[in-house]
Amino acid sequence: VQLVESGGGLVQTGGSLRLSCVVSGLPFESYAIGWFRQAPGKEREGISYIIKRAGDRYISDSAKGRFTGSSDNAQNTVYLTMNNLKPGDTSVYYCAADTPVVIVTVVMLGREIDRVEFWGKGALVTVSS
Repeated sequence: VQLVESGGGLVQTGGSLRLSCVVSGLPFESYAIGWFRQAPGKEREGISYIIKRAGDRYISDSAKGRFTGSSDNAQNTVYLTMNNLKPGDTSVYYCAADTPVVIVTVVMLGREIDRVEFWGKGALVTVSS
């Protein structure tokens, strides 16, 4: 199983980026894919998830209105489009895959992050002021 993030980089305040996560080695339609971020010195935070089979999407309150999750089934790829970026968004962004129950629990409730089985290596997003 592989999850590979791309699209990170340096952007000014107010700018936009789109992160991609290509998933291979597992049945894309049967798993939930989550986006997480971890700022220096802070715990990893769940931002969004997509459960393609259920047609379910979620964006956390901290990201709502600025970030959007989407997917391209044909390419086994999920995206996180980030607009109006702020310095506080500076983090390493990770995508992760697991069963819907695990991803929903971790992203929405902020619990049991160690249960998530498959992680990408992360993409660094730096927002300058």
